[in-house]
Amino acid sequence: MFDVLTEHWSEFSSGFWVTVRIIAGSFGIAMVVGTFVAAFRIAPNKWLQRLGGIYVEVFRNIPLLVLLFISFAGLRRAGVDIGPWVAGIASLGLYTAAYVAEALRSGVFSVGKGQVEASLSLGFSYAETLRRIVLPQAFRTVIAPLGSLTIAMIKNSAIVGVSLLALPDLLKQARVVSARTFQTDETFFWAAVGYIILTGLATLAFRVLEKRFAIAR
Repeated sequence: MFDVLTEHWSEFSSGFWVTVRIIAGSFGIAMVVGTFVAAFRIAPNKWLQRLGGIYVEVFRNIPLLVLLFISFAGLRRAGVDIGPWVAGIASLGLYTAAYVAEALRSGVFSVGKGQVEASLSLGFSYAETLRRIVLPQAFRTVIAPLGSLTIAMIKNSAIVGVSLLALPDLLKQARVVSARTFQTDETFFWAAVGYIILTGLATLAFRVLEKRFAIAR
């Protein structure tokens, strides 16, 4: 079993770090876009609410694999070639952002209306109230759900590699090694270990954040 890992360490290690890059880029997009969509969802402007709602409904109801096809092959046929890296990272990030937005929206509801009213009465704009008062508290209340979403995103990143984008991530490299060695069970065992390491690190990080920013009840 260990011979597969040692003999093909370069493939496994390069695939592992490609997966890390995909996850890091997608996580950044998901958090930024998800925050804006959540802000739209709770905005006093009905048009912004509808826009945020449309985003959430569209991206939550499109399978990730279909979204990857649209962002890469679909855009290429339309004359827009954004490349497999951008297509993969953007698709996974925008897909996850819809779930991040809903998690943050639930966190916003935990913030007392009195704080918002007090902030507005002191002359803060709605945007400043969100940035200074509401969102910081909302993030603290939804650290655990965001951790769960991050773990789901890590596992979904495997779809990016084995889709038509063919990015050389951990699962893609495992398939290559498996085809060369015919040691399918051993190869995918080590690929699974790689994903367990990534999800374990994410779980640990969010537990630390949850303890660090815990809100006293």
